[in-house]
Amino acid sequence: MPRNRNVRFFDGRTGSLLGGLFQNASITNANFFSILIDVILEVDTIPRITLRSTGQILPVDLNPLTTGDYDISPSVHGGLLQISSERSQRRVYSESSSQSIQHTTFRDSVRARDGKCVVSGVVNVNRDEDIWDVFEAAHIFPLTRRDTWAHLQFSRYVTYQTADPMNSAQNGLLLLAGVHKRFDSYRISIDPDVSQFFLSSNLLYLLICIQDGYKVIDFSPDVLSVDGRILDPVCRNPNSPNHVRDEFLRCHYRQAILANVKGEGETTMEHDFPPGSDIMGEIAEGPDAAEQMEVELFSRLDS
Repeated sequence: MPRNRNVRFFDGRTGSLLGGLFQNASITNANFFSILIDVILEVDTIPRITLRSTGQILPVDLNPLTTGDYDISPSVHGGLLQISSERSQRRVYSESSSQSIQHTTFRDSVRARDGKCVVSGVVNVNRDEDIWDVFEAAHIFPLTRRDTWAHLQFSRYVTYQTADPMNSAQNGLLLLAGVHKRFDSYRISIDPDVSQFFLSSNLLYLLICIQDGYKVIDFSPDVLSVDGRILDPVCRNPNSPNHVRDEFLRCHYRQAILANVKGEGETTMEHDFPPGSDIMGEIAEGPDAAEQMEVELFSRLDS
């Protein structure tokens, strides 16, 4: 089913839908431009983006993106403009009851570093009593995608010594349980970068940088009131040996864009199976059954 969206964008030449998103308040014109150029579209020149209701060309600035329909056209006749073939890597909620040394070390390291939900800002006031009942250590890059981790050589970014690089605190965030679920389903993500892109006039290019790094974006209605917040500095202090790595945040953010913005959007994999339910049967009857079955299997093997 298509995602709940109040922004849609179309090929201005054919009128075909290219994608859309839900704008709460945090996505700026500059963010939208960057999302389209860096992830969603394949282009050979900077395209022209106009708001259909007014015909106004999209300004590249920090003003909130206006909701509505946008038409996108090549800036030169015959220019390339098509949707990317890249798909998101699906994942499920990664809650784990594992008592393995690797998981326990990961959880304890993330708790010790953060002490709060680094997205919502909610502090664990019971930290001294070692009570963490509503807080969970979340993996940024999912354990179920070890093959992709290896292919991308992501272990090279882990500078804090650990037996299993994927279980390093540098690949983790402390989150409230509800935030964790939405983070794992790509509803919530964090853009670690300033917005950087090129504006072109003929063959002249100007690099534009917008200073809004580590912004939290909720790609669905913001029921947890986290959209537009900034990732807490406690987890990303470069002077801390186990600070979160931008490379992992950047990868998650790209996957969130692909899952939520491209085309009709991708359905979220179900994770809330009541006790005694036929989990495999429900998965088999749902969308992308083979992929979710594989992810569920590896999730359980890794837990």
